[in-house]
Amino acid sequence: MPNIKSAKKRVLVNQKKTEQNKAIRSEVKSEIKKVLNLIKENKLEEAKASLSSAYAVIDAAASKNVIHDNNAANKKAKLAKKIDEALKSESAHKVEETVKAEEVAETPAPAEEAPVKKVKKTATKKTADKAE
Repeated sequence: MPNIKSAKKRVLVNQKKTEQNKAIRSEVKSEIKKVLNLIKENKLEEAKASLSSAYAVIDAAASKNVIHDNNAANKKAKLAKKIDEALKSESAHKVEETVKAEEVAETPAPAEEAPVKKVKKTATKKTADKAE
């Protein structure tokens, strides 16, 4: 434990700042989890809307030097990438469904086919040579 008055003050200030920084980091993680949970639940429009609030929290943490600027950029890029992938997969899924629905609608009912006649094989060259 420090004996000097300024050192005692530094300990108190550091404790207070540590608690504040923990709260900010926790808020960043919570916002990211909200967006990821919305993506998992396929609520992509809500995820896109909450993405801007997540960006704001991440930028605020970076501006207060709680997290590094590059770390903030990395977090934002990962969130954007996950939302884009989810949107692409959803749109691809919708396209597949419409194509399948069109194929089902366009395929005519199978018509009765005429029976195939069996044709006798004629003697090949090898069997013709053996016969002679």
